[in-house]
Amino acid sequence: MFIENFKVESPNVKYTETEIQSVYNYETTELVHENRNGTYQWIVKPKSVNYQFKTNTHVPKLGVMLVGWGGNNGSTLTGGVIANREGISWATKDKIQQANYFGSLTQASAIRVGSFQGEEIYAPFKSLLPMVNPDDIVFGGWDISNMNLADAMARAKVFDIDLQKQLRPYMESMVPLPGIYDPDFIAANQEERANNVIKGTKQEQVQQIIKDIKAFKEATKVDKVVVLWTANTERYSNLVVGLNDTMENLLAAVDRNEAEISPSTLYAIACVMENVPFINGSPQNTFVPGLIDLAIARNTLIGGDDFKSGQTKMKSVLVDFLVGAGIKVHCCYTNVISWVLFLLGQSILCMFCKQFMHRARFICQKWRNELIFSSVLLMIDSQHL
Repeated sequence: MFIENFKVESPNVKYTETEIQSVYNYETTELVHENRNGTYQWIVKPKSVNYQFKTNTHVPKLGVMLVGWGGNNGSTLTGGVIANREGISWATKDKIQQANYFGSLTQASAIRVGSFQGEEIYAPFKSLLPMVNPDDIVFGGWDISNMNLADAMARAKVFDIDLQKQLRPYMESMVPLPGIYDPDFIAANQEERANNVIKGTKQEQVQQIIKDIKAFKEATKVDKVVVLWTANTERYSNLVVGLNDTMENLLAAVDRNEAEISPSTLYAIACVMENVPFINGSPQNTFVPGLIDLAIARNTLIGGDDFKSGQTKMKSVLVDFLVGAGIKVHCCYTNVISWVLFLLGQSILCMFCKQFMHRARFICQKWRNELIFSSVLLMIDSQHL
């Protein structure tokens, strides 16, 4: 059975006029390595963590600012929301297609909430908590290219031509704000499109991002803003004691205009200072230890380390399935590096870039270690690792 909405009655849940309060005990285990009777042993102990959640019942007017707004992800997301909001339909080679949110976790999925007289009951995911309707989101953001969103959409070649024609009047007036550009952190093939960049020192760039967020909130009259990194994946930043290891050192490094502070970290610093959530969508180490300290100190949300697009997710799921079924996965390390370079979306230039090869190896090593440690019995005596 499918129901549209529901209300929870539980000693762990309380409704007020303005918020929903809930308590959740997370039960897990932790290990310690202790000397017991002269012998070191691994000891597994239960661990319980108590979480208290507060969710506002008022659904705010939400603004989403995308770093890399003019890229494939940004232009496609913006166009997709507009198509749904305006109820656009378009001709494909097979049929007339109506805009929908199929594939959206919140808008197109259901979740089991219990049972009624022996029958399982499901409800829309979006009914679990008060959620913003994506049709109501206001978009903005930055890009190192000044191409308007309509032309960016055409360059991305994701939408059918008929849909692009109908979206163009809505998107051609959307132009990204200048973005932070540092050629040392992204592939060399991005240099030719970098005609829309923020000049100045790193501290001046942070302050400009803060000004942009404030101006966006004022112009659009949104209640809340979320900043989402959807730009090109950066190389990994070097973690250096005295540079980015603590909050104080990181802020001092920005003041000194240190070269090893990445653009994504600068965006994140600006968001933390402005108390705006920052979500990272690329496999890069944006959240250096000093930034994490800063976010905790200012009680600001940061999160995310990869969008996990369809292709990468499918390969991860297949490997998990095979290993979980007790099937050994033979993987050649060199081939995995080639696969990661392809998935990073970079050009052949990456092959000759030491920094990006290092990043690919880091990702592959992390993936390989997770695979080995989760299926160590299968990997014993393997000649393919």
